[in-house]
Amino acid sequence: MALPLQTLESYLPILVATFCSLLVIYLHLKFIKKHPKFPTNWPFLGMMPGLISNAHRMHDFVTELLQESGGTFVIKRHCFAGSDEILTCDPANIQHILSRNFSNYPKGPKFNQIFELLGDGIFNTDATLWELQRKTTMFLLNHSKFRTFLEKISWGEVEKRLIPILDRVADEWKEIDLADLLQKFTYDTSCKLILGYDPCCLSIDSMHATDDKAYHVKAEKAFDITETGAFYRHILPVSYWKLKKWLQIGLEKKMQKASDELNNLVVHCIALTCEKLSKSSASDDLVTETHSEDDFDLLTNFMHAYKGIATPSGNFDKFLKDTVMNLLFAARDTTSATLSWFFWLIATHPSVGLKIQEEIKKNMSFKNSEKDDIRLFDATNISNLVYLHGALCEAMRLFPAVPLNHKASFQADVLPSGHSIGKHTRILISFYSVGRMESIWGEDCLEFKPERWISEQGKTKHVPSYKFVAFNSGPRTCLGKEMSFVQTKIIAASILYRYRIEMVEGHPPVCPRKSVVLQMKHGLKVKVTKSAT
Repeated sequence: MALPLQTLESYLPILVATFCSLLVIYLHLKFIKKHPKFPTNWPFLGMMPGLISNAHRMHDFVTELLQESGGTFVIKRHCFAGSDEILTCDPANIQHILSRNFSNYPKGPKFNQIFELLGDGIFNTDATLWELQRKTTMFLLNHSKFRTFLEKISWGEVEKRLIPILDRVADEWKEIDLADLLQKFTYDTSCKLILGYDPCCLSIDSMHATDDKAYHVKAEKAFDITETGAFYRHILPVSYWKLKKWLQIGLEKKMQKASDELNNLVVHCIALTCEKLSKSSASDDLVTETHSEDDFDLLTNFMHAYKGIATPSGNFDKFLKDTVMNLLFAARDTTSATLSWFFWLIATHPSVGLKIQEEIKKNMSFKNSEKDDIRLFDATNISNLVYLHGALCEAMRLFPAVPLNHKASFQADVLPSGHSIGKHTRILISFYSVGRMESIWGEDCLEFKPERWISEQGKTKHVPSYKFVAFNSGPRTCLGKEMSFVQTKIIAASILYRYRIEMVEGHPPVCPRKSVVLQMKHGLKVKVTKSAT
């Protein structure tokens, strides 16, 4: 049935506006040079077309903008987005926003909308609720039993899964996607440490996994989908992606399905833990006597810590789910991303790998005085691996796992760079760009040089957190920093001591994929050969 003429006339202005907008975007993409130094500020559309056309290389595009603009750039948004946004990598601005004037720069409502899966967890909250979660999490992560549990789980995963898989790959001269392997490794260890549950994603017999295990492998992949969706939510108009979410189409539909997978996983683990606790005579103490060094997962302890508190939604189970979901995202993705870039840098700088191998030989301590002991070192001598530490810091400087930080001003302010900030202005801090600025790291800022982290006395150099931003800065500095270093050193040392890693021929260009976490777009396909140790 044909629509009435009056109905068509009412839609005519909308159709004309839509056509003109699409025409402008088409002309921009077709006739404007591919990577302009500064995106065009179009009427009504702002700089959105330029951002979208550079989405595939967003972090390098942002770095170019900041290099040309002296470290701070004003993004002109489309007419429906409200105020403009500030993009910066200036260390003075970073210190001001994340530390000195911290109270004026909360996460803001847009952050909560983009990362809605994280709910009322530590990454999404501010003020009193954030302080409660930070205090509790800090206590648990710094507890001696958790640190012992961390080393035990990490070394156990290396011995029973990682090394056997790499041995088989080396013996059979096969290629392997090391980035995918590391993601599965950190997913398994994260689930054990946080949920007290082993999803068995990394297994030499993973091809013969049961349906139950396959379900959890599917949940592991759901992280990537949600992170890609969050990336696009930073760029696209809120009304656009919310409409797609309401219609359940495109990436938003995939995000919803992925979120359901992750929520189901965490809810399932909470139910298992509740069942386990109901069968035991659990104490009400934060760290119970029933916990041994072999069993110290964070979920169980959060249950005790939060018992009786008033939660934001009045739903204790949801608050608990949000708490551990945030920790899962942090532990699984940041560690695997860091190690992936680290091994790519080692593969392209083999002399660095040889130096690390020599350092390991000088400092390793075998628990049972056996040369084939898997555990190369323990907590007492891990600090002696100065060159390995420098190489990891250098990898994180060039490729920070979380390349972008998102803040919003509570009140008007003026940044040290002289830029005026209006009330409720969104501010994007490019951690990726910080490590690529000559003004911060010198003319050799793009070179991989672990030596820049080592003093003349052979000790690790201290760099202020507003310059080395891989673990954030100020009161929100990553609580898992030490945990991350312990685990990355265990994995890196275990692989580099036993194997030589080489890139396969014809590998696609190694570059970041479109995600809020700096994962590799094409993975890291390598050949593994055993070293003569």
